[in-house]
Amino acid sequence: MQNQIAYSLLQQKSLDDDRRELSGFATTPSPDRVGDIVDPLGAKFAESIPFLWQHRHDSPIGKAFLGKPTKNGIKYRASVARVDEDGPLKQMLDMAWGSIKVGLVPGVSIGFRPIKYDYMSEGGIRFTEYEIYELSAVTIPANADATIQTIKAMDFRRDRIESVRLITRAAPMESRDPSRGIPLIPRSSAVRL
Repeated sequence: MQNQIAYSLLQQKSLDDDRRELSGFATTPSPDRVGDIVDPLGAKFAESIPFLWQHRHDSPIGKAFLGKPTKNGIKYRASVARVDEDGPLKQMLDMAWGSIKVGLVPGVSIGFRPIKYDYMSEGGIRFTEYEIYELSAVTIPANADATIQTIKAMDFRRDRIESVRLITRAAPMESRDPSRGIPLIPRSSAVRL
């Protein structure tokens, strides 16, 4: 089985402009649109993994750190790098952070290599052991029920924290390679920061 991608939606608890940090759940056991499940307890991963832009391996934007897997999911903390020198890298990193901050890119997604999996009788695949090798900020998460619940940002004019409640819905997307029956985007889960 080829490498897989699983989506989650950012539910931003806080965004720190100085450190450019965000956190939430990288994956949960919720089934995605096509019924695939990625069991959080089956995950293996390094201490830190690349934080990518839209699963583009040529567009790293920072580092991510995954927490201990639990039956409810795997939490993460990620940061978008800051570059002071003008140029294409600074533009890409600033664009990525700005897009995440204002909610234009509301999702995260794990890239993983399946190790053990089963085809479920009701359809879909249950991934029971896998290696997570990257986390990405993504525009279109696969979970239709995933929402951004709260974004906290500093209101510098009034020097206080404000919360804004936002609700979004993801559009359906084709997620299987019909010639092989392999999920291209195998799962979704809600993410809380």
